Amino acid sequence: MTDTTAGTWLTQEAYDRLSAELEDLKGSRRDEITRRIAAARDEGDLKENGGYHAAREEQAKNEARVRELEAKLRNVQIGTPADDGVVEPGMLVTALIAGDEEQFLFGSREMAGTTDLSVFSPTSPLGAAINGRSVGDTTSYTAPNGREIEAKILAATPYAG
Repeated sequence: MTDTTAGTWLTQEAYDRLSAELEDLKGSRRDEITRRIAAARDEGDLKENGGYHAAREEQAKNEARVRELEAKLRNVQIGTPADDGVVEPGMLVTALIAGDEEQFLFGSREMAGTTDLSVFSPTSPLGAAINGRSVGDTTSYTAPNGREIEAKILAATPYAG
C-alpha cells in the first residue's frame, strides 16, 4: 500500500527495484547470513572468531538497509507528477544556476536508478529554494560555503525514468 499524499516520489521501475531488493534482504540474504553466523558459532570461541564478527557486522548492515527500505517504501508516491511547469519531486529540472545551465532530477536518489543525472532533494539548499516554483521564476539560496546563489527555472517536466 502506498501513501500518495507525501513522501518519496519514485517511478514504477524504481519502486519495483527497491521492493525486489527488500524481498532479497529479508529472505535469501538474511537466511545466508544466519547460516554463516551459526557455522561460525559452531567453531568455538567467539572472542577470537573473525568470521563470526564479520557475519554479525554484515547482519547489522543488512538489517539497517531493511529498515531504510521499509521506511522509504511505506511512505512513497508512485507515478508521474503533473506536467504543469511547477518544480516538485519527480521532475526533470533545467535551471540557470549561478550563470550555468544545469539539468537535474528533483527528488530522491533512488528514483534516478542507473542514470548519470545529478539529483537534488527537496531538503537540499537548492531544492528548498526551487520547490514549488514555476518555469520562469528566479530565486536564490545560500550555499554551504555561505555564498548567495541565484537560480532561474528554465524547464520542469515529469521524469519518466
